[in-house]
Amino acid sequence: MDSPRSAQTYQAVLDEVAPRLRRLRAQRGLTLAALSEETGISKSTLSRLESGQRRPSLELLLPLTGVYQVPLDDLVGAPEVGDPRVRLTPGTLANGGTFVPLTRAPGPLQAYKMIITDRGAEPAHRTHEGYEWLYVLNGRLRLVLAEHDLVLGPGEAAEFDTRLPHWFTSADGQPVEILSLFGRQGERMHVRAKPRA
Repeated sequence: MDSPRSAQTYQAVLDEVAPRLRRLRAQRGLTLAALSEETGISKSTLSRLESGQRRPSLELLLPLTGVYQVPLDDLVGAPEVGDPRVRLTPGTLANGGTFVPLTRAPGPLQAYKMIITDRGAEPAHRTHEGYEWLYVLNGRLRLVLAEHDLVLGPGEAAEFDTRLPHWFTSADGQPVEILSLFGRQGERMHVRAKPRA
């Protein structure tokens, strides 16, 4: 079901078709009679299209695109479709490494891909509001979390409250790639799984 906003957008697009058809005919210097002859559409139908008294249909608009030599999208003024590609802009992590935000919209959870380099052997613990979930894609990650000192390999994950003192680095001096989901206000990731029979 369409939302009220999409219905309004659709109506606004339809409302602009009639004046656009009038402008195109005037720019081409065509009379209604000449346009009728070119398209096979009656003068009265063309007149009602241009006055907004008749709703445009595909069977009426396609012959007009041929005469005016414009794409159908231009003829109806279809809204531009956004580029679906996510433009990733890397940033630099404090104490070495790179992060790439994977989410564009603000929200309770943010996703990042991180490449962590060797940050040294001595942990520099941090604490802050939030909740974090880490998943190791490649390499070995050393995670120091409160009194725990762990090494995670590819396919392993950890989740923790970031109010606990924590620090992570490469476990073997080689870069390690991780995915991170972070909730600034302590939001946790919710996983829905099909229950076992």
